[in-house]
Amino acid sequence: MELRALSRLAAPAVAALLALTTGCTGDTVQGRPGASGLRDPYFPRAGNGGYQVDHYALDLDYDPADGQLHGTAVITARAEQALSSFNLDFSGLNVEGVTVQGEGARYNRTGNELTVRPAEDLEKGEVFRTEVDYSGKPKPLADPDGSKEGWITTEDGAVAVGEPLGSMTWFPGNHHPSDKAAYDVTITVPRGYEAVSNGELRSRVEGTDGRTVFAWHSPEPMASYLATAAIGRYKVTTGRTPSGVGLYSAVAPGEDAAGGGPLGRLSEMVEWGSGRFGPYPFASAGAIVVPAGTLGYALETQGRPVYPGAPSEELVVHELAHQWFGDSVSPKSWKDMWLNEGFATYAEWLWAEDHGGPTAQEHFEAFRTGDTDVDQDADVDWAAFPPADPPGAQDISADPVYYRGAMVLHRIRQEVGDEKFFALVRGWAEDHRHKNASTADFTAYAEEKTGRDLKKVWDVWLYGRARPA
Repeated sequence: MELRALSRLAAPAVAALLALTTGCTGDTVQGRPGASGLRDPYFPRAGNGGYQVDHYALDLDYDPADGQLHGTAVITARAEQALSSFNLDFSGLNVEGVTVQGEGARYNRTGNELTVRPAEDLEKGEVFRTEVDYSGKPKPLADPDGSKEGWITTEDGAVAVGEPLGSMTWFPGNHHPSDKAAYDVTITVPRGYEAVSNGELRSRVEGTDGRTVFAWHSPEPMASYLATAAIGRYKVTTGRTPSGVGLYSAVAPGEDAAGGGPLGRLSEMVEWGSGRFGPYPFASAGAIVVPAGTLGYALETQGRPVYPGAPSEELVVHELAHQWFGDSVSPKSWKDMWLNEGFATYAEWLWAEDHGGPTAQEHFEAFRTGDTDVDQDADVDWAAFPPADPPGAQDISADPVYYRGAMVLHRIRQEVGDEKFFALVRGWAEDHRHKNASTADFTAYAEEKTGRDLKKVWDVWLYGRARPA
């Protein structure tokens, strides 16, 4: 530990020297800079152009006592053009050094952009490794809607939640949902703490220095906003569903009721979802329950949603459904959020329909009439804007995206009947498994799969600005 601390103290000076002395070599610059943003309709600076990431290897060291995070990110990517430089999204933390293909690289910071200039230009198609050493106290971000995201401290640790841009507060990367990658996350914490991330726990090693090292592996592609790291004195439970999906949940002290409540039915819910939507898309499922009040929302972090306190049954179903719709099939841009939230909300209606509650039709009618006896949320302004065209970044998680999004799906069901509708839902999840998809992709797929012209549904419910009659 002492040697590592010493090397980190020396790193800033070495990095400064490298930044001054390294640069592109050769007489002619063959590459050009990658774009510092993907021009997303709502977050134009999110993500970066010129490359696609294949894999993130994150090595994190965190001590809740001082709130310091020390990290090394090794990013393996493929150049989609010849690159003289490229950008990584990164917020707040101090960069101590950058290498590309093992050689020192020049870099500079402007806002949330880390611009990296390799010692030699990268060729189109070249697979390259970028290593970034960094440290500091991560600070959360404020969403356009006012909510808090990123690296959030808890009573005895921290949790990382990333939708839409918060992941850049704890690791550098290409932070746009259109660039999905595999992940390996290693977290070192003081003994007595648990460290939880996505995927499967490959190892847990108790060191002789009073530290514990957790190694997590996520082989399936994951959008960076779905990555998480949770550190605390959690109670961990494990298991397996009848179909063989691994279960791993971590519950914060004082939230013990979560384990025996709706989360106690998680195995049943996974099996139900597999019957409705097709095979569960990941090797493991579970939950992270942080202390109530830590966050104002739950988030569908891949394979292991984060809940602020003990969740309701409807919330567990909602976040579980996101594993198919949002996590496996991810949006191409943030404008496509209704494909996440509409499907997850409709899953709540289907769960109720299959378990003695109101049918999806009754939910649909409740929203049309404002009947809160059927659905307590039925009096929200679900028709304020079309779900496929939110007015601004602050609206991508607003009520119409959820509830009118679900109503769009029910209108398709009304038009085509149950057999074709559920074939559509399963086909959508299967044919776009671990990929990205847009609203245009879905509307074309729905018409092809059902053999029906659904233009009236799109015009009135999906894109129409007036309240549907």
